[in-house]
Amino acid sequence: MPVPTLNQKQQETADRAERIQAAITTLESKIRQIMQEGEVAPKGCYVARYQARGKRAAYWYYKLQATEPIFPTKDKPSRYKHLGKAGSCAHVDSVIQVARRVQIDELQRAIDSLKQSWADLYSTKEDSGQSTRRE
Repeated sequence: MPVPTLNQKQQETADRAERIQAAITTLESKIRQIMQEGEVAPKGCYVARYQARGKRAAYWYYKLQATEPIFPTKDKPSRYKHLGKAGSCAHVDSVIQVARRVQIDELQRAIDSLKQSWADLYSTKEDSGQSTRRE
């Protein structure tokens, strides 16, 4: 089997870089598409179910919960936003918004991974038979 020439190796690297860039472009397009579908929950938010006890029974309600106080209230920002009962407009909308956030976050992780792969293409010394190890 013939040894690839320097030009062939450079072309192969360029082809791989092009494939990576095309994948990044596709994923970025999917993120834009998701954002155009509607509102996206802030990062670190999720829908939580909680129980409130009344005199006769316990009632289940839902809240949008954040890791940081981001929801406006009269006094100071809160980590919680009351959504009401199951199936309320606020509840269903928030579930969909959180689902969009999860999709965007996963796509962004894939993009970040591909960008690292692209950088690895040009940070290794394949031509000399050596490779640099990144941790």
